[in-house]
Amino acid sequence: MAQTHTLTVEQLKRALEIAQQIENLEAEMAQIFGTRDAAAGSRRGGRRNLSPEARARIVAAQKARWSKVRKTDAGAENGAAAEKGARKARGGKRKMSPATRAKMAEAARKRWAKKREGKA
Repeated sequence: MAQTHTLTVEQLKRALEIAQQIENLEAEMAQIFGTRDAAAGSRRGGRRNLSPEARARIVAAQKARWSKVRKTDAGAENGAAAEKGARKARGGKRKMSPATRAKMAEAARKRWAKKREGKA
């Protein structure tokens, strides 16, 4: 294709006429095929536009799903899932209860005692 700086005024006018004819033909094709944009059928990609009502329905459905999940987690038998969610909200590590620490320490002492007996 020729560079624009070497085109004459007549050539530019002709190019404009051709572009207008192309637009008219695309509009006619869109009318025949029942699409808003004839070229849209051949193009791929791009973002889909949602109406505000559709977006609101999607948001409401997703909130309902998450609410159901959270309700299930809160009703867990041992409360572990609910504790996990609460811990995440707190933003800290899970703390061990003193009873659990004592139980683990006792188990470790027994393991080390067994190991020492084997060496002695």
